[in-house]
Amino acid sequence: MELELDPKFLEQSKRRRYLVGISGGRDSVALLHALLQNGYRNLVVCHLNHALRGKESGKDATFARSLAKKNNLACEVKREDVNKLMRETGESMELAARNARHRFFRECALVHRCPRVLLAHHADDQAETILFNLLRGSAGLKGMRLQSNHVIHDKRIEFVRPFLLVSRDEINNYLMYHGIDYRDDLSNKQPVAARNRLRNEVIPLLNDIMGRNIRASLLRAEKISSNHELSIREILDGHKLEDPQGRLFLPKLKSLPTGIQLAAVRVHLQKHGVCDMSYSVLERCHDLINNNCIAKVNLPGGLHFRRKSQRLFIE
Repeated sequence: MELELDPKFLEQSKRRRYLVGISGGRDSVALLHALLQNGYRNLVVCHLNHALRGKESGKDATFARSLAKKNNLACEVKREDVNKLMRETGESMELAARNARHRFFRECALVHRCPRVLLAHHADDQAETILFNLLRGSAGLKGMRLQSNHVIHDKRIEFVRPFLLVSRDEINNYLMYHGIDYRDDLSNKQPVAARNRLRNEVIPLLNDIMGRNIRASLLRAEKISSNHELSIREILDGHKLEDPQGRLFLPKLKSLPTGIQLAAVRVHLQKHGVCDMSYSVLERCHDLINNNCIAKVNLPGGLHFRRKSQRLFIE
């Protein structure tokens, strides 16, 4: 029995080096085994101990090390006190943990000269992400991509998700069929984080109301939205809105309808690694086009979107 890795991912050389985010849970362990099963050997097991579950967190780290050793793979393990980070930064647990992981992946990328990180997000995670983004009102019917770029402290990191076509049930069956050990994180079942409640409460309720698994409907809606997005990008490409330095040319932007202006700003920000922004931030960035009272907008990650000399650009 095999799990279906994304066909576009499989087109890439198997000799290419990849960092692999391994929590020790069923999804990441299944991903590592599927990669090995498909002939990928130039892998680096990367595990961040968030220190959130006491001794269990330490056991997760030990498990990740043993998994790497068993398969003769390079391994990077680090401990980060996320509770301490939360107190220092005021961030939520989800945000503090995610930012800590991103910094860790950046460190691993520098050590191993590899800017590519494989993550084990699967089709059910994708459905949750689409629903979460829709309810949050920040991105519409938008899910995760096979590949996405993130700028982490001036270092561009590419996250790759080969499992987006694989369901949670398929992963469970795969692990059972091959008798593969993994670590269960019981905190994923606790109704603390919004994503946990969507997974454990909201989606099962919607499945019950609709009388079927809504995953397929969410994925289909996202695919339709993605096709619309591709059409918009083709329209933007035809207008040639960027100057030779990659900055948006303000006079051309002003000549376009408001909807296309918003799309142009959003696509430009995404192109330069600004992916996790709310719609309110996007609207403030769009205000730079016509509002001369503001010249700069703060972006996630300590970046800024600035208007200067009839140009819009990130600094």
